[in-house]
Amino acid sequence: MTAVFSHGRLRLYLLKLLDDGPKHGYELIRLLEDRFLGLYAPSAGTIYPRLQRLEVEGLVSHTAAGGRKTYDITDAGRAELRQRAGELTALETDIAASVADLSSLAGEIRSEVRGSVRDLKRELSEATRQTRRARWEAPAPPPRPASTPGPQAELFDELDKRLGAFTDEVSRLMRARQFSDTQLRTAIRLLDGALDGLRRLLR
Repeated sequence: MTAVFSHGRLRLYLLKLLDDGPKHGYELIRLLEDRFLGLYAPSAGTIYPRLQRLEVEGLVSHTAAGGRKTYDITDAGRAELRQRAGELTALETDIAASVADLSSLAGEIRSEVRGSVRDLKRELSEATRQTRRARWEAPAPPPRPASTPGPQAELFDELDKRLGAFTDEVSRLMRARQFSDTQLRTAIRLLDGALDGLRRLLR
């Protein structure tokens, strides 16, 4: 529970919310969450025991329908609200300040997270560039032994041309634009798969 509701102040605020009209427990939870801009929401285990105590004290009553209890403030509850009007005003001021503090903290956390994500993306991009350079700047394989003229020599030449064209096309595509991490990982897997297939074929 947020510190602003210490010392029984949540009890007072529940009376204030019920003074606006009957509500069931989860409506009260949602209203409190909205009041804190979604940055704080009390649990059911926080709200329902307090509603039960308020009922025991005669400050609220409930009706049950469809398995759900709807709570309503009593005349005694309204009398307590009037008696504690000054406390309620101070509580509203403290809630506003708490919301401002929580919003500021949430903003700082979001900024830190965005910064961490940017740093991670830069690291991944650099790792990808290094991997790419290592792949494309690897020493060229030694020239294959000259083969005797004939159909097989022509096929070797065709294979060399296809490999050169493939490398040039992939290099052109890599320079054309920025790619997502998923695209790069998929491209690496495709190249690894093609290489494995050629190894199996040419052994």
